[in-house]
Amino acid sequence: MNLLSTPSFRRLAFLSLAGAAILLAGCASKGVAPVAQLATARASISQAESAGALQLAPVEMLAAREKLGKAEAAVREERFADARRWAEQAEADAEVAERKSRAARSTSAVEELARGNAALEKELERKARP
Repeated sequence: MNLLSTPSFRRLAFLSLAGAAILLAGCASKGVAPVAQLATARASISQAESAGALQLAPVEMLAAREKLGKAEAAVREERFADARRWAEQAEADAEVAERKSRAARSTSAVEELARGNAALEKELERKARP
């Protein structure tokens, strides 16, 4: 009996060819554009800008915008995996910028309250003296 003519060999050969075809199709596919990631990155940048990050975290905002630009360029070149990575990094940088600006504003508010308290304490001391 010839090994090549057995049903199990033919089945194995067919499954191997089908698997190879699926793998090749997957490698040839460019994937899907990361539309959601780009939208999320844009929204994060906008939210950071609203929080004052342009003034309070300019380095982080610049990084976020540059990475968003790289993501958009990668989409135009149909390098979707790179685009997704750049968009996710842009979102992360924008979130850092937003948190940094909110922290700076909170610190400023605390300092203003401390100055107000100090002024009130001086006023109380002045009034307490006979």
